[in-house]
Amino acid sequence: MTTIHPLPDLFLLSEVRGPVLRPDDEGYADEVLGFNLAARPTPDVVVGAAASGDVTTALRWAGATGTPVAVQATGHGANYPLPDGLLITTGRMTDVRVDPVARTAAVSAGATWRDVVRAAAPHGLTGLHGSSTPVGVVGYTLGGGLPVLGRVHGYAVDLVRSFEVVTPDGVPHIVDADHESELFWALRGGKGNVGVVTSLTTGLIPLPRLLGGGIHCPGEQAEPLLRTWAEWTSTVPPQMCTAFSLLRLPPLPIVPEPLRGGFFARVAVAWTGDPAEGDRLLAPLRAAAPVLFDTVEEIGCTQTDRVYDDPKDPLPVREACALLRALPPDAVDTLLARVGPSVPDCPLLAIEIRHMGAALSRPPVHEDAVGARDAAYLLESVGVPAGPEAAAAVESATASLYAAMAPYGTGRTMPNLHGTPGDASDRARAWTPAAYDRLRRVKRTYDPAGLLRYGHTVAPSAA
Repeated sequence: MTTIHPLPDLFLLSEVRGPVLRPDDEGYADEVLGFNLAARPTPDVVVGAAASGDVTTALRWAGATGTPVAVQATGHGANYPLPDGLLITTGRMTDVRVDPVARTAAVSAGATWRDVVRAAAPHGLTGLHGSSTPVGVVGYTLGGGLPVLGRVHGYAVDLVRSFEVVTPDGVPHIVDADHESELFWALRGGKGNVGVVTSLTTGLIPLPRLLGGGIHCPGEQAEPLLRTWAEWTSTVPPQMCTAFSLLRLPPLPIVPEPLRGGFFARVAVAWTGDPAEGDRLLAPLRAAAPVLFDTVEEIGCTQTDRVYDDPKDPLPVREACALLRALPPDAVDTLLARVGPSVPDCPLLAIEIRHMGAALSRPPVHEDAVGARDAAYLLESVGVPAGPEAAAAVESATASLYAAMAPYGTGRTMPNLHGTPGDASDRARAWTPAAYDRLRRVKRTYDPAGLLRYGHTVAPSAA
């Protein structure tokens, strides 16, 4: 445990607007709990930041005491142990200010994409959110941000105009492409390595409606649907954003009907073009296997969670991902041999292959740390480690899947979906070698003591 002295505690209590809690304090357990119940953080002290000044005060205290720091908004990305140190929670900082003329949103540290979507929708605008809008904007964006409409608009970081960030020395900065460009670079895809973001300004996109939902087939019919989808993705225009999934869902209330307790092969669909043209393009998928139910229809921009239908309630999660160069027939064979219908006891809740490319592959206007622009697909797996036996089965199945798929991969992952960070070489897989080295150099400038060492972080480079 980190040694924390009583005098700084008094300083925090007197200077911080939000709560300052220790493990024995009432409200501590609720304050530290995030969406991923597999992570049970037990920091020595938690600061519930109510404003950016609280973040500045907390970091100055951490620097003075040598206390390591972690940050949490919603806790969707909490996939790492937090046995001590200081946890700054930002869930009270939820302000969103939309400028409909400039098509931007200024978003505070604890706001979710749902907050942004609701604020922007009256203006016919939305943000580049991922598969679940209850996810926090800042943590998602710092990891690059893989949007539902990524093939049309690119990564979430591609639209970021500026950040307000407090570096570990307790100094606030406002950074953009022209001011402290190295810090701006590291925040765009470098995850939480160089500071605590208190606000960001991002561009918004016009999106009144889209064609979205899912085509669900029996899990036993995964092979013809996946083979058709893999070939079909090489023919579709950028406006077609899809993902193939294998879903083995438990009979629990957290799973919505009619998915509860079922085994499905699904293609999630988001199409921004003419609805009739979208339906025409989807015809080969609907003909590939018997369709149990089809939820693809015109929806508004506030209904985009219906595309992936991710879980809405907290649960324990073990996730992992790999970026793929291609998905040839032998890769399909390999995948199905590990997690397909011939493996009835597969312990993985979901296997998803996201179609990348198009705008996700174009060079950014300003350099960033995103290391996924050369990927054609992203493979992600999710398991629920509910107990030691289940956890061991999930780990074994995860390791087997990614070892088998390695020949088709780029060798890299994305930090938001990487899962529990391992050693330095494992963490480095989230970036290109050049970006990883550069990120360590920026880390040396802004966090030489490595106070930000939890989560998907790197060590500062040697001087």
